[in-house]
Amino acid sequence: MVAKRLRALQRGESVNLDRHDVAPDSPHARAFVERAEMGDGWLHPAASNFTFVVELALDDQRAYGVYKPERGERPLWDFPPGLYRRECAAYELSLLLGWPIAPPTVVRDGELGVGSLQLFVPPRPDSHFFSLRDDHLEEALRMAVFDLVANNADRKGGHCFVAQTGGVWGIDHGLTLHAEHKLRTVIWDFAGNPVPQPLLDDLARLSSLLDAPAHGAASALTGLLAPDETDALRERVRRLLADPVMPAPTSHRDLPYPWL
Repeated sequence: MVAKRLRALQRGESVNLDRHDVAPDSPHARAFVERAEMGDGWLHPAASNFTFVVELALDDQRAYGVYKPERGERPLWDFPPGLYRRECAAYELSLLLGWPIAPPTVVRDGELGVGSLQLFVPPRPDSHFFSLRDDHLEEALRMAVFDLVANNADRKGGHCFVAQTGGVWGIDHGLTLHAEHKLRTVIWDFAGNPVPQPLLDDLARLSSLLDAPAHGAASALTGLLAPDETDALRERVRRLLADPVMPAPTSHRDLPYPWL
């Protein structure tokens, strides 16, 4: 039964998860992920690093989470170990922006040690960027702006989807927030378009928070990053506010492989 579920997840099909009581936009979702007991976990067959789907339980609530331990990370030449911190930082970034993009993601100790634990969000069948963009243009543009600010080096089409409960969500943010330019994404549909004013207002607020003292509202984000990564994030936001136009790809290296 477990293998059947995971194969269905890999294909983007609807999966019977028994009980999944916690929606990603619930005001209690973060506390649930922070406090829930992790039960049985199963290795996800499509992940390049060790990624476990785990049962979560807190009081009378049940859900599933995605546990990515540092010990299961494949070494990379251009990113240091600790990709799980970037998963958590992407969530903190989406919180500061007020954009419901990354599901609640926190640092947790699990069976294989420290890593990230993210609330699993059941996707609609066959939902990915290429199937959602026409009906969700506003959310797709917001995702593109988020990836530009987060310096996302791996936005494949399958890394964003419409949830069964609604809303467009993004996952797999382990390759984000590097100090060097790394943007690699399938979302280039908005190249040359101006960034809408409501998003610029959110970015201006983020810029102010990043300029505040280390103990301020952005400390949960900056505490997960190296100082040069925080500086680079601050500079990316400033550049976009100064020139609020979406960029265009410059070479094939700006596109991930595979696209999904």
